[in-house]
Amino acid sequence: MIKELSCPKCSAPLSIGSTSQRLVVCSFCGATSLVDTSGGEPKLRLDESGVLERSSGELVAGASLWKDAWNRLLKNKLAVFGMIVLGVMIVAVIIGPPIIRLTTGFTPDYIPSDIDGGARVQSFPPSLQHPMGTDDKGRDLLARVLQGGRISLMVGIISTIVSLLVGVSWGAVAGYIGGRVDNLMMRIVDIIYAIPYILIVIVLLSVFGGPNTPDFIDALSSLFGGAGNQGLSQIFLLFLALGLVSWLTMARVVRGQILSLKNQEFVLAAKATGVSTPAIIFRHLVPNALGPVIVYATLTVPSVMLTEAFLSFLGLGVQAPYASWGSLAADGIKNIQIFPWQLIFPGVTMALTLFSLNFLGDGLRDALDPQTRKF
Repeated sequence: MIKELSCPKCSAPLSIGSTSQRLVVCSFCGATSLVDTSGGEPKLRLDESGVLERSSGELVAGASLWKDAWNRLLKNKLAVFGMIVLGVMIVAVIIGPPIIRLTTGFTPDYIPSDIDGGARVQSFPPSLQHPMGTDDKGRDLLARVLQGGRISLMVGIISTIVSLLVGVSWGAVAGYIGGRVDNLMMRIVDIIYAIPYILIVIVLLSVFGGPNTPDFIDALSSLFGGAGNQGLSQIFLLFLALGLVSWLTMARVVRGQILSLKNQEFVLAAKATGVSTPAIIFRHLVPNALGPVIVYATLTVPSVMLTEAFLSFLGLGVQAPYASWGSLAADGIKNIQIFPWQLIFPGVTMALTLFSLNFLGDGLRDALDPQTRKF
């Protein structure tokens, strides 16, 4: 006999096959509940202690869906490799430049004047003093690669956050409201999709760059780098431009998830209890669609970083005195036949980071949705 009950944590409907069933796990919030039959009618009681009793009497810790996903992720060797490399890279770009400055006195923009008696400055190959060599102005390439890593990772992460805020909100509202509103919102997405992605970014950077930079971008750059810092203004404009055009696929992903969830019983229960529409969307629906969102966000970061590298390679991205991996590669390719290390080290560092992010994204996809795992 099947008995319909409600989850004591999220009120989602749960079914038990018989009164002899001892526990049930909610498929929505992952909470484990014990079946209590002491009062005659079966009731569900949340397992506050976090332990379940096996038939053998052994106690074992309960596991949520997120913990199970974490355990599956740790079994993926490529994903673990990506996490380790990414963690090392983040720590290196944060503490690397200060350590180099304290130990050697070199900064990313330090140009020595005593090379060859001050007559000229040239690039030197890797050595103990300069592990990655120097560029054509004598600046330490290791310090510049680490500084470029800061900007490239910040561009990827902040632009992805902007795309998350826009894409998740847009897709969730369109999927839940439906009807003409959904049709209008998704046709806007289709129209923007029809325009080449990179062309929109180039137009935004060309129109709003230089003296036409918006006032709030100038205010941000003045707050972090002082008034009139055009190079920093260009970086913040790059954050905004990449974020505002990378949300389209995110909106489609979220809309599809919301369409599959909005007729579930817990949504109907929320409507019946008078929960407002924004609360249903952002408190009940969006948290249940976080799995695909996290996976796609992880895969968006390397895509945005690659786009930034391409724009910097064209001269539309990060401007001097700042540098990114893309601008360093653009400088290095000019001297690749004479000074190949100027291109090799920034290129290898960027490629290793992009590989790690993609490995981590694939691992998260397999961990959060085991049905899509490739055998």
